Amino acid sequence: MKQKYEYHLTIDGMMCGMCEAHVNNIVYKNFPQVKKVKSSARKNQTKIISLVPLDLDELKNKIDETGYIVKNIESIN
Repeated sequence: MKQKYEYHLTIDGMMCGMCEAHVNNIVYKNFPQVKKVKSSARKNQTKIISLVPLDLDELKNKIDETGYIVKNIESIN
């Protein structure tokens, strides 16, 4: 069975479905090893499932560069 890595991010600045899609696209574009991304503007949260460990500093920087603010990243594994 393949190992999966799960991350929960708290992100400020997402206001609508388009913001959710934008954050999801940023993650998929910059981290091709990511299997699934789900964002919720209402909860200010993004959940990521990856097949390999992610560079959390790079993840934060890529999202922050677009104007959203990553407040917290929690590794679930």
